Amino acid sequence: MKKDVFDFYSPTNLKSYNLDKTMRYQLDVLGSLDLITRKHSENVANLVCRICEYLHFNTKFTIYCTICAYLHDIGKLFIPLSIINKPGPLTDEEYEIMKTHTTKGYEMCMKDLKLRPYALGPLDHHEALNGTGYPNGITKIPMEAQIIRVADEYDAIVTKRQYTTHVNISETLKELIADTKPDPRFVALDQLAQNSKVGKINKHVLRALFKVVIDDILYEISCLYEYLDYLKDNIKRLTLINKYKEKMEEAKTDKKREYYREGMRLLFQAGENFDNFPEIFKDYKDALEIRTDRVDKLYKEIKIIKKLEV
Repeated sequence: MKKDVFDFYSPTNLKSYNLDKTMRYQLDVLGSLDLITRKHSENVANLVCRICEYLHFNTKFTIYCTICAYLHDIGKLFIPLSIINKPGPLTDEEYEIMKTHTTKGYEMCMKDLKLRPYALGPLDHHEALNGTGYPNGITKIPMEAQIIRVADEYDAIVTKRQYTTHVNISETLKELIADTKPDPRFVALDQLAQNSKVGKINKHVLRALFKVVIDDILYEISCLYEYLDYLKDNIKRLTLINKYKEKMEEAKTDKKREYYREGMRLLFQAGENFDNFPEIFKDYKDALEIRTDRVDKLYKEIKIIKKLEV
């Protein structure tokens, strides 16, 4: 039985733009990052590019934002791998070191003429609209950084929870919705009156992310439909084999038994035989039931996301 696999993020990203020439140098720079950070950077760039499309930005700005997204964590080149790859929570001291990847990434970009135009992506992608972000606690955040922040948080949660399907992905989106709400500490203390009315992330960007996620759910469903067709074809084949087996057992003559036995043999695929095909037959039917249930859950997930209020 072939494996049921798909890329969590739709592979159609970036195909609308001729980015290879534009980003060849920037992508080469990413090659120095650890594999986890590089994959994260690629995922965030994927999301940012598609969010920009739903926000109806022009091609030039979309490409600019996408490159900023590829480079947003480039400062982690200067963070010890023992901190980056630490399985448990960081200590306060380690967290302060981790936070410096923003300024170190900015400094790296500013020193390189080819990277300088994209320096605000690395610097500001952890800033918050209500002023609670880092490294500078600013509230007037460049749009590219606002978009990267949303994509960055989403991918971080997806990676941490090791999502392999979009079932229950709405729970992640609900967490991001919470980040669009005013910080109750500001409201209660009546401090920073202007900032107390906003949350950490941009609502419009988050709504665009919802559309991207729905696209990815539909992509997963399409992959599942292809796999369901594969399962159904094999179940049909194995059903015929099973019928031949029954007829072989009912046959009165050796000639008839050999006829049906040969029919079974011709229908077997690699790794199948007279002894194991009943178990394989059951595996296919179980897989069909599981994937059919997943399709139903994914369609329900789309309905939930469409009803979420930001």
